[in-house]
Amino acid sequence: MSGHSKWATTKHKKGALDKARGKLFAKLIRQVEVAAREGGGDLDANPTLRTMFQKARDASVPLDTIERAIKRGTGELEGVRYEHVTYEGYAPCGVAVIVECLTDNRNRTGADIRSIFTKNGGSIAEPGAVSWQFERKAIVVVPHGPGVNEDDLMLVAAEAGAEDVRDNGDGWEVVAPPAQLAAVRSAIEAQGWAVSSADLAMVPSQSVPIDNEPDARKVLRVIDILDDHDDVQSVWSNFDIPDSVMEMVEV
Repeated sequence: MSGHSKWATTKHKKGALDKARGKLFAKLIRQVEVAAREGGGDLDANPTLRTMFQKARDASVPLDTIERAIKRGTGELEGVRYEHVTYEGYAPCGVAVIVECLTDNRNRTGADIRSIFTKNGGSIAEPGAVSWQFERKAIVVVPHGPGVNEDDLMLVAAEAGAEDVRDNGDGWEVVAPPAQLAAVRSAIEAQGWAVSSADLAMVPSQSVPIDNEPDARKVLRVIDILDDHDDVQSVWSNFDIPDSVMEMVEV
């Protein structure tokens, strides 16, 4: 379990309280719209759209808002045309970072991302310089609770195509190939078990240990600023910060 995943979990809990809901909705709606444009508006025939639709619903985005985003994506309604752009770079301490964006102006977004890296002790990298250290996976998180144990979860998840189950302290992370995200989630929910999140993630093959508070603050500052940018959809990194250091940072 990487420190980044722990931070992502913390951000998720914190976000429910203090992150502007409108900003989160805008990012999710943009993902739905692009998925519909690239693969069509049929949820059954477009697995990417199905995943983004469910992600938006999990965040309580209104159904009619999602449906309008799908229609903009398919051309039934007018809308801004967004494109995928991925940037790679390094945060302080040599931490590898991947920034996934959806933008209507890649020149503006590229300049912004470069500036964030350079102004906060990091550096932008050439395409491919960082991404080889990551692999895209489906991650379904099941919280600890009565009626579910690791052995049963592993059995059900494996039958649906999962590769691994990891205990992250608050629950289990079920890891699967990207194409199996919907199948694994459905199999888990069919058992009556709760799913706190289900999404695609870039999982690092190796991590960079950050064992002191000053360095942890420097790294997390870059991650936070990148994540808050309107065009940024996801930020992935390979830092590993111990719980004891993370607790100091969060004070």
